[in-house]
Amino acid sequence: MSELENLRRAALAGIGKLDSLRGVEEFRVRYFGRKGEVTRLLRSLGQLPPGERPAFGQKVNELRQELEEELAAAARAIRQRELAARLASEEIDVTLPGRRNRLGHHLHPITRTLYDLCDIFRGMGFVAVDGPEVESDYYNFEALNIAADHPARDMHDTFYLKPGLLLRTHTSSVQARTMERCSSVHSGLRIISAGKVYRCDYDATHTPMFHQLEGLLIDRGISLADLKGTLIEALQRIFEPSVEIRFRPSFFPFTEPSVEVDVSCVNCRRGGCSLCKGSGWLEILGAGMVHPRVLSTGGYDPGTVSGFAFGMGVERMAMIRYRINDLRLFYENDLRFISQF
Repeated sequence: MSELENLRRAALAGIGKLDSLRGVEEFRVRYFGRKGEVTRLLRSLGQLPPGERPAFGQKVNELRQELEEELAAAARAIRQRELAARLASEEIDVTLPGRRNRLGHHLHPITRTLYDLCDIFRGMGFVAVDGPEVESDYYNFEALNIAADHPARDMHDTFYLKPGLLLRTHTSSVQARTMERCSSVHSGLRIISAGKVYRCDYDATHTPMFHQLEGLLIDRGISLADLKGTLIEALQRIFEPSVEIRFRPSFFPFTEPSVEVDVSCVNCRRGGCSLCKGSGWLEILGAGMVHPRVLSTGGYDPGTVSGFAFGMGVERMAMIRYRINDLRLFYENDLRFISQF
């Protein structure tokens, strides 16, 4: 009995010092576990004379019940203290104004540039048409005078899905499809096609996926002068009326003659800077008179009608328009970048 009383005093003193739930669990194991102090006393009943066992067993059970109640109360008190401390550390002033979610109301600079370009050419009478991004080899190359062994195919770095099927490398494939579909109905054609195109390339000025806008006009008596007038009007409207424009001879398999079109650097005004690499000019697009073979493939008589075509990279236009020096910024989805526009 003396040992029992000593154990009671020591256990109650220990409960009074507990300050964590981990300490509560350690106390429970020390006194009520398989090798605990209270458990040891219960197992020692067999060593007592038979007449003393009932009274001693009752005392041990009373001690066990008392300690369990005190331990539960200590655990509740510890939980309340921990909750109060957490609430104090995570206190929120509900009278402060809330943070509003930002709505995605900013147009991406590529989208803005594409919309503006389409509006300009629609104002000139062009009709927007669309076509598939997964394209056949025929419409992407052969119908545009790019044969299987043509070296121009090496310039496109094509994503082939399977033999004869690929991700289109330019939106000119839409022009080929539209010519084939409309040649028996309309003697003339005036269309633009805009959308995503794909090429195996990735650096500061190229991405594997980018956007192109291409235009096609077919009618009687169309000349290179009509092409120049159309492009000068469009470029002055997308940039500014004072922009200088020059045409340089070039080569494209689907146009003859072909030209490259440059605009005066919007950053240095032809003074020379890093954007134009000191030349004062920025290459902006390719164009030319539709090759007679392309007209024939599309169902038109090159002896009766002629036409011009042009194509431009929308990202390239946006980079020059907004003075952006790294194409990859368009696709990193940084709101700090997008919100500037």
